[in-house]
Amino acid sequence: MSGEKDLDRMLRHMEPHLNEGEYVFCTLPSGDINILKDNVVGWFREAEGVTVVLNRHTADELHLKYDFIASWITLSVHSSLEAVGLTAAFSAALSKENISCNVIAAYYHDHIFVNKADGEKALQVLKQLSI
Repeated sequence: MSGEKDLDRMLRHMEPHLNEGEYVFCTLPSGDINILKDNVVGWFREAEGVTVVLNRHTADELHLKYDFIASWITLSVHSSLEAVGLTAAFSAALSKENISCNVIAAYYHDHIFVNKADGEKALQVLKQLSI
């Protein structure tokens, strides 16, 4: 299954879902994510170290530092990795409401992390965009 590429269909069927919990971005200079492998939502290797996204509770238990507490919204539509315009459309809609977003595009879905205080508002903005 390669995913949807048509922007109008992606917007109509994106069905945003607000996941429960609070999420944080942390960095592990050593690059060793083995201690977190069962708790990591996502990770990305950068020159400075490995960035991990995980539940705030787990980060607190492991005494990991973070600066940003986020809500996690998943777009339910299976968008293609070759799709054009979806990220631009939802980030522009969120930007108009002064909501910053951090996006992770996975194989099946796009995942949007917004400031925890903006979670519900961001969900409503995304639902309006899909009408």
